[in-house]
Amino acid sequence: MGQSVLFVCLGNICRSPLAEAALRKECADSELNVIIDSAGTGDWHAGHPPDVRAQAVATKNDVEIGHLRGRQVTTLDFQHFDHMIALDNQNLQDLMARRPQNAVATLSLLFDHVAGRAGEDVFDPYYGDDDSFDETWTVVTEAAKNIRKMLEAGDNIPIPLKQR
Repeated sequence: MGQSVLFVCLGNICRSPLAEAALRKECADSELNVIIDSAGTGDWHAGHPPDVRAQAVATKNDVEIGHLRGRQVTTLDFQHFDHMIALDNQNLQDLMARRPQNAVATLSLLFDHVAGRAGEDVFDPYYGDDDSFDETWTVVTEAAKNIRKMLEAGDNIPIPLKQR
């Protein structure tokens, strides 16, 4: 049986689709059976493609994300995904507030999976320039490498929720 990972940011057009793309790229040549998706806590970008700047940085790194469409996190996501990984503390708090009692998903921050950065937020490049998207790609790729290693370690690996 495989595992599943849902990356979550605010609007699902910048950070979370890039994190999804980075983990897909990391897992492409592995034997992992993993479902990877992304969503936002907000709904205002539902049905929209990723930001053109996010698409550009993904394309520059040999990943296509133009087919992705924004969507909002649903209650069912807490049952369908093993791991829900927020890109910042506010989105993690929103997920914790929405988490139903029968949830199976573990919740964590993306930077909980990068040595020395637990508890940190991934800067939202939406409000930055093109370089901000390159920086986001760099950090989500570093985390994706670590997440892939953790997933390869076994089906029931715990992804820690740091106490804040």
